[in-house]
Amino acid sequence: MELFNSASGKNITFVRPAYFIISGFIGIPNMKYYYVFLFFVYIVSVLGNTAVMAIIYLDHNLKTPKYIVVFNLAFADLISSSTLVPKVLDIFLFNHYFIPYDDCLTFLFFCYTCLSMQALNLVALAYDRLVAITYPLHYQAKVTHKFMFSLIASFWIFVIIAVLIAVGLITRLSFCKSVVVNSYFCDHGQIYKLACNDITPNRVIGNLLPVLILWCPIIFILCSYLYIGHALAKVATVQERVKAFRTCTTHLSLVAIYFIPILITFTMSAKIHPNARIINLSLSSVFPPMLNPIIYVLQTQEIKNSLAKVGVLRKLFR
Repeated sequence: MELFNSASGKNITFVRPAYFIISGFIGIPNMKYYYVFLFFVYIVSVLGNTAVMAIIYLDHNLKTPKYIVVFNLAFADLISSSTLVPKVLDIFLFNHYFIPYDDCLTFLFFCYTCLSMQALNLVALAYDRLVAITYPLHYQAKVTHKFMFSLIASFWIFVIIAVLIAVGLITRLSFCKSVVVNSYFCDHGQIYKLACNDITPNRVIGNLLPVLILWCPIIFILCSYLYIGHALAKVATVQERVKAFRTCTTHLSLVAIYFIPILITFTMSAKIHPNARIINLSLSSVFPPMLNPIIYVLQTQEIKNSLAKVGVLRKLFR
């Protein structure tokens, strides 16, 4: 972080608070029921994503480029839920509102990194579907294990660097007034707005990150499906079109669950009550990790077949 704090060699002292106060859910009635709900969502998320990862790891038939992305999505969902929900419950259920400065920035880093990777995993799955449907004869040559590992690794590197820059820019801010963060976690936007020195670089990165991590992925996904729709329009029979499009239903469900709530909340944030915004954003953060494995188990034939094999093995060993 020295790069961000050198201040071009000038003798500048940054005023850093000992802690931040997370106040997002304070004052909202009947919140204990919501915390019980969050705990239930967390347990389902952990069990579901762990199960999906185990199935992909154990079943040789699922060791394909597509399921490399599905495994990574489940991994990112698991880390995201485990980073966010237990800490939120600790803060608000046990009244630990005071979070040390360094711990808050670490919390911010892991939350934003994992939530961002969820969106980029959906981009990788969109590319997989695009090539599989529009270039089926070249699919195995274009979408290889090496390519998919490289794509996922590049996404992780990109997200980590982007979030590290955002966190690093916060360390050059001075907090000489309020340290109350009006959110349910250490929210980047809510933190840098509390600073009393120049926040221009923070505002720039705060506006740039949603473009890179939300709008660019959804635009790519929409364009890929427009191209897929154009390619399917050339297919001779309706039955062949439906059969091809069915392979996309799982991915489209994941896209809808992740992007629609968060984009609606961001778009309408100025028109809704702050408490409603906080609740909506918290739900947008915890619902996709819970629903993603359920959708894959229910809608993906390969995983159903793998689960059926496990059932057969259990019967054999009884």
